[in-house]
Amino acid sequence: MMKWWKYLCVVLLLFVSIGGLLLPVPRLNILNETIRNVYFHVPVWFGMIAMMSLSGWYAIKYLRTNNMDNDLQSVEFANTGLVLGLLGYVTGAIWGNYAWGDPLPRDPKILSAAAGMLLYLAYWLLRSSFRDDLQRARISAIYNVFAFATFIPLVFVLPRLTDSLHPGNGGNPAFGQYDMDDRMRMVFYPACVGMILLGYWISTLRIRLRRVVTKIEDLQESERV
Repeated sequence: MMKWWKYLCVVLLLFVSIGGLLLPVPRLNILNETIRNVYFHVPVWFGMIAMMSLSGWYAIKYLRTNNMDNDLQSVEFANTGLVLGLLGYVTGAIWGNYAWGDPLPRDPKILSAAAGMLLYLAYWLLRSSFRDDLQRARISAIYNVFAFATFIPLVFVLPRLTDSLHPGNGGNPAFGQYDMDDRMRMVFYPACVGMILLGYWISTLRIRLRRVVTKIEDLQESERV
């Protein structure tokens, strides 16, 4: 039976998909209609941060309990977060091509985001380098905690200390201070909530699948013995 938040996720994303393309937006120089990408680019990053946070939380839970199911959940939340992060990078590059004339300018925010993505790609490679399940789970959980602790200041703190093309960084005013009116907030906030719910939904489906696969592998191993 589907839970209420799944229905809410579907309704919010349908509303965002329609409203984000059809509802009026402020007419701004340079940005023009590309400002609609704020409904998709920014919420994807919110979803990524939420998934990375849950991944770090379950990594800590694993280190405290040694419960392999916590490790499984930590991995899948990290995987979903990485995919959302890559989508955020792609949508940002498309937007940047129209707004700045360059999809990937040498901007501190972009460079920091790329470094953050590399941190979690290294997490994936680290896990694949161990054969022993317990050793892989423990070492990758420790790395996950430190990766998240590095990722947050890398993406949200350091870019604010220098000049940046991105709104809200390096003295550049955030969108909400000069152009995000109530019409845009009506779509933007549901988009953020919907994307977080979608990321969580995808993660839970992958977690359930992994649990089934793990049980099948355990049964096959017991039959061999």
